[in-house]
Parts: sequence; structure tokens; C-alpha cells
Amino acid sequence: MTSRHPLLNKNLVLLIVCQGLFLTNNVTFIAINGLVGLSLAPASWMATLPVMGYVVGGAFSTSIVAKSQNYFGRKISFQLGLVVAMLSALLCAYAAVSHNFWLLIAGTFIAGYYSANGQLYRFAAGELTELKQSDKAISWVLAGGILGAVIGPNLASWTRNLFETAFLGAYLTLSIAALIGIFVMQFIHFPRESKTKHSLTDGRPLKEILKQPVFMVAIIGAALGYGVMNLLMAATPLAMQVCGLPFSDTALVLEWHVIGMFAPGFFTGLLIQRFGALKIMSVGVLLNFMCIAIALTGTDLHQFFMALFLLGVGWNFLFTGATSLAITAYNPNERDKAQAAINFFVFATMAFTSFGSGALVTTHGWSILNWGSLIPVAISGIAIFWLAQQRKKSRI
Repeated sequence: MTSRHPLLNKNLVLLIVCQGLFLTNNVTFIAINGLVGLSLAPASWMATLPVMGYVVGGAFSTSIVAKSQNYFGRKISFQLGLVVAMLSALLCAYAAVSHNFWLLIAGTFIAGYYSANGQLYRFAAGELTELKQSDKAISWVLAGGILGAVIGPNLASWTRNLFETAFLGAYLTLSIAALIGIFVMQFIHFPRESKTKHSLTDGRPLKEILKQPVFMVAIIGAALGYGVMNLLMAATPLAMQVCGLPFSDTALVLEWHVIGMFAPGFFTGLLIQRFGALKIMSVGVLLNFMCIAIALTGTDLHQFFMALFLLGVGWNFLFTGATSLAITAYNPNERDKAQAAINFFVFATMAFTSFGSGALVTTHGWSILNWGSLIPVAISGIAIFWLAQQRKKSRI
């Protein structure tokens, strides 16, 4: 077994690259699938069904991925996910060329398996460094998503008219990105692989893990934080098109939104170590409120820009904090089922918001969508405040 350095090492750097490729896929799908769906869908309210297919596929795949991780280990399971990413991107490309809306949904549903794998990169990060540095490792791997922030929206914009079929070039490029990911993953060594072989029935029952207040709040923070982000992000390309803004503006807004999501990763882990996960999650909730407040002031480019940037930073604080909180609530032999449970709730919430974003923005408009977002943001804030109070009482 090779020695592991305190934080940045070859394995962690390569995993950061894989995270960047994963987010390139994720962001490009968000940027184009609603627009491709709108051009192919029988009715406008169905436009974001391909986006919904992506996250429903992720939710459906969480238990399969958990079994794959347990049976094959991190590396092979992650590479299987990348193979699926390559094939599903090609299927989406064919769906776009053949103008088949339902095949596009099938392609994005299959791509959800890759998404379920990619969501585990952040947990794997903690296994590539010393335990006391796990918060920083998680944060740094999430920061790798900044590659997707730059590449994803620009990829969609650059390849939009590369072929006669709009965005065909984006789907084909994503298949190449997945192939690169397979190659990069081959050189990552996961040192704890041999130590974590266990049955999914080992440790406490999942029901007992879920009952822990810390785990419950981690799930609420991760799921609702991701849900609100997805609700507004998935609707943004449609809302900006309705407002008459060009796709180049949409690409710019999405680029800075995803930069907001992942650039703080370079220091979020340090902030969590210094102030604690709950305080950082609370700041994330506050930033979400600020995002909604700005979005409700109007629909000019600068309002979309500022709102989506704050939404990205708020997501980073909530999601990174929730991940750091979650890993304190389960034992190593409970890893796969606990992580699968968190990701299931995240994907289930995203599935609901993916469908809701298209239906609401095309029927009721951008403002109603933002007013509705206040409810899950408030629930997250209440849950965080409740856990903080419980911890204060336990120390008295």
C-alpha cells in the first residue's frame, strides 16, 4: 500500500479531475436537456422531463451502485459508471438526431447511473487522505467541479450549431469526456479498499442510522439544498429564453452559477473545521434566501447572474456541510448503505424539483417558482437550528 500524504496527493488530484469531468456532464445536461426537451416534447410543460429522467435514474441507481461499490470496490464501480456515461451520451445524441423525445428521456435515465456513481466521489475523497483532513479532502474534490463550471456551459454554447441538429456536438463530446474519465480513474489507488470489504447487512440497521438527529439533518440539508439549487438551475435556461435573452447569456449565467457552487470548495473545508458544519450550513441557508430575494426583483441579465451565483455558493456551504455532518453518523462497515441512503433522498428530491421547475416556469412563471423555493429553504434553516439547540442542551 502506498503512503498517503496529509491532503493533496496524486490520488486526490486525479479524483478532482474525475469530479471535473463528472460536473461537465452534469452541467451540460442541465444546460441543454431542457432546451432539447422543449424542442421535442409534445407539450411545453414536459420540457424538463429529460432533466427529471437524469435524476430519477440517479435515485433508481443508488442501491445498485451501493452493491456495485461493495462487490467491485471503488475503482471498478466508478469505471462502470463512466462506461454508462459514454453509452448514454451516445444514446441521447441518437435521440436528438432522430427527434425521439421518449428515447431522450430513456438516455438521460440511464445516465443517472453515472450520476449516482459521481455523487460518491466526495465520500471517496476522505479515503484518500488522513482522517483529520477528510473535511478538506471532501471540499477540494467538490472544488474540482469548477472544471465543469467552465467547460460545461461553454461546451453547450460552442457546440450548439456544430451540426444540423442542435446540441448534437455536446452529447458527442460528453461521450469523449467519459472515455477520458475511464483512463484517469485507472491510475487512482483507493488505499482502504481492502479494509472495507463487508456485507451490506453489517453494522446497525439502516433504520437506526436514519433515526439519528445528526443524520436526519444531514439528509435534510443535502436533499433540500440540492433540491432548491436544481429547481432554480433547471428552470433558468427556459426562463431566460422566455425573457428573450440569448443562449450566450444563459451559458454565462450557468458558468458563474457553477463557479459559485465549486470555487468555495478551496476553503469550505477549512471553514467547517474552524466554525463547525452547522454554522457553515446556516450561512448556506442565508445565501439561498438572498438568491431568491434578488431573483424576485426582476428578470434582467444581472439579476439572473447575481441570483444564480449566490445560489451556487449557498449550495456549496449546505452540501459540503451536510456531507461532513453525515460522515460522523456512521461506522466504516455501514458506509455503503448510509451513503446510498443520503444519495437516494438527494436524487428523489431532485427528481421532484426537476419536473416541478419545468411545469412551474412554463405555466406560472419565474417569480412563482422563486416564491415556492422559500418553503424548502425555511425547512432547512429550521432543521439546522433545531440540531444546534439539541447540541447546546446536551452540553448543559
